[in-house]
This record gives sequence, C-alpha cells and structure tokens, in this order.
Amino acid sequence: MRTKVIALLLLAAVAGSAAFLLLQSGGTEHPVARITRDGVLLEEIDLSRVDTPYSITLEDGSGTNTVLVEPGRVRVSEADCPDQICVNQGWIADGTVPIVCLPHRLILEIVGGGGNLDGGAG
Repeated sequence: MRTKVIALLLLAAVAGSAAFLLLQSGGTEHPVARITRDGVLLEEIDLSRVDTPYSITLEDGSGTNTVLVEPGRVRVSEADCPDQICVNQGWIADGTVPIVCLPHRLILEIVGGGGNLDGGAG
C-alpha cells in the first residue's frame, strides 16, 4: 500500500512538472532579444516593436560589441574580440541558436514569439 502511494505521488509530481513546462510561454508572445553579460541582463528588446534599424554599442573592461537591431532580427555587427565568431554568425530571428561572444562574456538570445524549439525538435 505504501509503495502505491509513493508511486502515485511521484507520478503526480512528474505530470505536474510536465504540464507546467509545456504550458509555460516564456513570458512573452512577441520575440524579445535579451542581451546579457555574465548572466546580468543589459538590454531587452521587443523585436516586434522595432520600426527602424539601430545599433547599440556595449563596452566593458573586456572589450566592445556593436549589436545591430532590425525589425524581427538582431546580430553582432562589430566586435574587438580576436576570433570574430559572434560577428560571423550573422542574424538571428528566433530562439533556435543564441549568439555568444566568449571573450566578452556576452550572450544575445531571442525568447518568445513561438520560434523557440526544444532540444528534441528536429
């Protein structure tokens, strides 16, 4: 009897967790670009509200990144890091792959907008 109760409670916990994760919308219906450095949010941009392109220059002791923002998409257009991987990655418009500048500890990611895919999606 005790084993059945524990199994039932575990099953309920797993089902509740799965329902929460499946129904969680990420906090926004619109695609939002989040720019973080060392886990600290620097900028949050609702890409559905961008009408004209603009750029943001982000500087700290490790270097400089210039982020270009256009309607529905974002990219690192310039950086003074040695490898330029963040610049060469180009535009992102959904949550599939973030842009990461390891030398400057900078991450650009898009959340919301229904474009996020989980790790199991093909």
